Amino acid sequence: MPDQAEAPLNRYIDHTLLRADTTAQDIERLCKEAIENELFAVCVSGCWVQHAWNHLGDSNVSIATVVGFPSGATDSDAKRYETEVAIDNGAHEIDLMMNIGKFLDGDHQAISREIRDVVDAADDRRVKIIIETGYFNDEQIATACKIAIQAEAHFVKTSSGFGPGGATIEHVKLMRETVGQFCGVKASGGIRDTETAKAMKRELANRMKVLKEVNSMSKISLMSR
Repeated sequence: MPDQAEAPLNRYIDHTLLRADTTAQDIERLCKEAIENELFAVCVSGCWVQHAWNHLGDSNVSIATVVGFPSGATDSDAKRYETEVAIDNGAHEIDLMMNIGKFLDGDHQAISREIRDVVDAADDRRVKIIIETGYFNDEQIATACKIAIQAEAHFVKTSSGFGPGGATIEHVKLMRETVGQFCGVKASGGIRDTETAKAMKRELANRMKVLKEVNSMSKISLMSR
């Protein structure tokens, strides 16, 4: 896990656009903004991975995409296939949506197998597990983090941005305390200003998702300077 303790704030940020009405022009703008602001990554839906790759060129911006998104209820084989296609199209990172229903049923072995399958399909690319913390109490969040570690995921992530609630300081702190230095923590959902981002960084979130608001760059400009 690279030491980001002294990294500037912009190097923690995944510039994200996952809306259903996203167009090719939106993706091009997202990539341009990520390059100009020297952000860590863009996060786009699977169908836009190759388009993002074409527009990021030889920049240092990574490409992340989502798998089993946003419900997590996709079949495990479909998640593996999504991962393989995303890697073939140029993705550097996979954000895997955990199967919430199976977790609530207590089928932790199924969750672990699914994560291991995706980690294997990602072929040494970074895999982040979206827990969707808004559904769970603290004990359940800690349990999900432990499953992710044991299945050799690289990051745990608070939320999708489409579930109940987003990242909170309390949840980020709990996740960091649970995973220790075994994997990273990504704060996702509801981070729209510099002070919130700095607070997440103080709680040792390694990465943050910032939602892309098309035609309004004021938020990302604050976040990245």
